[in-house]
Amino acid sequence: MLCFLRGMAFVPFLLVTWSSAAFIISYVVAVLSGHVNPFLPYISDTGTTPPESGIFGFMINFSAFLGAATMYTRYKIVEKQNQTSYFSTPVFNLVSLVLGLVGCIGMGIVANFQELAVPVVHDGGALLAFVCGVVYTLLQSIISYKSCPQWNSLSTCHVRLAISAISCAAVVPMIACASLISITKLEWNPKEKDYMYHVVSAICEWTVAFGFIFYFLTFIHDFQ
Repeated sequence: MLCFLRGMAFVPFLLVTWSSAAFIISYVVAVLSGHVNPFLPYISDTGTTPPESGIFGFMINFSAFLGAATMYTRYKIVEKQNQTSYFSTPVFNLVSLVLGLVGCIGMGIVANFQELAVPVVHDGGALLAFVCGVVYTLLQSIISYKSCPQWNSLSTCHVRLAISAISCAAVVPMIACASLISITKLEWNPKEKDYMYHVVSAICEWTVAFGFIFYFLTFIHDFQ
């Protein structure tokens, strides 16, 4: 446990644990309250109705802040490493940071605008969060390979690339299937025509969300 307290490693560690707790607690409360079907609700479905909406909003807002802090710290670490031993253009690192911060803003929008109250704003925030987040992981994976083997092990690079690839593969059907759903609602019947679109989109959404969590888990060693 002490290794998580070295250097700045507590930042990504706190982001991972807090975000995981946000998803799990909101899901459990929503299911126990009877507000969503236990089988594959959207993440946002678990934060739409009180009391879980308050929990979801508070915890996701803080996750967005922790995400921004983690990304900025990662930016400064890469910047310092690049100054010590040049391996990549600084613009690449900066673009990655900007996209990551835009994704965090998207998370804030998702947290503060419930999907049933203002669906257009909520969906726009979710799109920002997921698309910018996926591109951020791809860029960071490229930076990791460029800084290998001096600053990253090859196995870490492979893990990051694998997570990025899975997230990228999942985000496309997530958006495509979600756009084909004709109505926004919390409860689904398997006999409904849009049900399969909902299931595929929900699976992909949870995959991408936890992909981000596992990706930031790989930052812990770097931040020490």
